[in-house]
Amino acid sequence: MDVYEAVDSRRAVRAFSDEPVSKELLERALAAAARAPSSGNLQPWHVYVVTGEPLAELKRRATARALTRDPGDEREYPMYPAELTSPYVDRFSAAAAQRYNALGIQRDDPDRPMKIAALNSEAFGAPVVLFCYLDRRMGPGQWGDAGMYLQTVMLQLRAEGVHSCPQVMWTMYRKTVSRIVGADDGLVLFCGVAVGFEKEGVPRLRTGRADITETVSFIGV
Repeated sequence: MDVYEAVDSRRAVRAFSDEPVSKELLERALAAAARAPSSGNLQPWHVYVVTGEPLAELKRRATARALTRDPGDEREYPMYPAELTSPYVDRFSAAAAQRYNALGIQRDDPDRPMKIAALNSEAFGAPVVLFCYLDRRMGPGQWGDAGMYLQTVMLQLRAEGVHSCPQVMWTMYRKTVSRIVGADDGLVLFCGVAVGFEKEGVPRLRTGRADITETVSFIGV
């Protein structure tokens, strides 16, 4: 598929089949994504590709924590600003409502946080999860580089016919993840990315996007 089709078809899939994703496919996508831009060509990311029994064990440990309402490990970076204002909070609320509805979790369900955490800790059934780390000495510029890299990875996966779902949730269980992948203390977990083929027969969620007039200004055109 061309790049426009890859961008348009990329979405956060939250229901994967158990069909395996070959190592060869993953290697092709990750090797191609290495061409993503990075300031000074630092390429500050390090990715652990976890599948098979190690991933099954990680899911078991993380899900056990989720089901006991474990609040998770102390965050090493904020997922969102402390106070979101309009229009950001409006976009967040609208997307959250769509997401919970698609997952069959009512907004007023007292067990909602636990149910959401448990679904995330199972990586929505994905047979592969990529864990992206950065050296702790890296700054905001390199975090931006990592974002561009992961977007490139996800687009390469779409070109291979595979879907994905970025999951910052894994930072809540970063100690559990580090024990499985063997990441040393000099690395900080940016996020996980669930990877696999979409499960058939489940509701498909496609969140809206702000109109280009809200986010883009043309100067001199």
